[in-house]
Amino acid sequence: MKLEHVNEERFAKNLSRAIQIATISHEDEADTDWTKFKEFHDFLKEAYPKTFSTLDVEEVGRAGLILHWKGSDDTLDPIGFLAHQDVVPVAPGTEDDWTNPPFSGANDGTFIWGRGALDMKSHLLCIIEGIETLLEEGYTTTRDVYVCLDYNEEIVAGKDNGAKKIATLLNERGIHFDSILDEGGGSTDVHAKNILDAHITMVGIAEKGYADYEITVKGLGGHSSFPPKHTALGQLSELITKIENHPFEAHFTTPVLAMFSTIGNHMSSPLGGLLKHPGVLKPVLKNVMGKNPFTAAMVRTSTAVTMASASPAPNVLPEAATCVINFRLLQGDTLASVKKHLEVLARDYDATITLLKGKEASAVSPTDTRSFHTIEDIFADGNETSFTTPYLLTACTDSYHYECICENLYRFSPFSLPSELMHTPHSTNERFPVDQITPGVSFFMQYIRHMNV
Repeated sequence: MKLEHVNEERFAKNLSRAIQIATISHEDEADTDWTKFKEFHDFLKEAYPKTFSTLDVEEVGRAGLILHWKGSDDTLDPIGFLAHQDVVPVAPGTEDDWTNPPFSGANDGTFIWGRGALDMKSHLLCIIEGIETLLEEGYTTTRDVYVCLDYNEEIVAGKDNGAKKIATLLNERGIHFDSILDEGGGSTDVHAKNILDAHITMVGIAEKGYADYEITVKGLGGHSSFPPKHTALGQLSELITKIENHPFEAHFTTPVLAMFSTIGNHMSSPLGGLLKHPGVLKPVLKNVMGKNPFTAAMVRTSTAVTMASASPAPNVLPEAATCVINFRLLQGDTLASVKKHLEVLARDYDATITLLKGKEASAVSPTDTRSFHTIEDIFADGNETSFTTPYLLTACTDSYHYECICENLYRFSPFSLPSELMHTPHSTNERFPVDQITPGVSFFMQYIRHMNV
């Protein structure tokens, strides 16, 4: 990828400041400190004066922002960029486990540390830094450009969703997008001797759905000195084990098949020839992928028992025991089919099954589009060992809310991260590599230019 002239010092300073503003979202909005979001908006306006004086800025919902860069040709569909301002809390009791305090924004010259460094204030600032730099260069856009900033993305499938409010408003105005980019994906170097030596760019063309189901099993309460053979909690534990031992059937979706086929086309070994036609290897691939949690999530709806509660005291038999199970739905499974799966497994128990919140799996975006090919072109840049592949994002983003106004939704963050950083978002020692500033900003600048040619 060609690198642009980027003000790295300004970006690093601004990312440090952005991290220091603890824009934490909570399931209960009453627990959210909305003054932090106002502080974040004020920071953005101060840090990027050309952007906020040139673009139309509109507030939506509690803290959403729409930035609209008006183009010269209103016959062209606009392009959009999504990002969320909110971050997850730091787990209580883990603050001292951080190398640098979680909201310090400390810059040691190699990393910028803190909650939101990767998820996703670096991505957000790369978009705005790119626009600010283009404006400083005197660039004018042909297409309209929208930047939509949500405020509660981390509350997946929440009731008062900021992205949904923004998308609904744009839909009511009759705006249809050529394409929209959101977080996800990335680039990585793969060096497998005699198999594959390449720089791979991963673009999510779909994402899994989400569901939180609560299961409650009733039992006989009373004094713990004369317990039944199985308390409600014991019965629930048995049911949980049964559910975990009956995972959803693995199957291959369009994004996963496309990923294997694309990678196969760039492999020199005989395996590459087989992967070009992944349908032939489905049984083998299912078995291999099912053994690893990360790859298994790409071929089946995942089941994760995450919460449980029962008796209020050690010497009291629980009258009911409850657990919450989180599912990430693969295309082909639905909220209704997941509930049916649970009902079948729980038919021998006095259990109630309730959907707390959820969303269906996303639609699959096409790859033969100007936007997808633009990402390919930016990263290829004459490099024969570089290629772009579609894939399935197993996490959730804001983008699914925008299906009502755009068919071409791509989940991609323009960073190449070492594997040790991949687990730090939502965890301890989240940090952003300084050497990714210029590539990140350069990508958004080039994407805007390419989409306007």
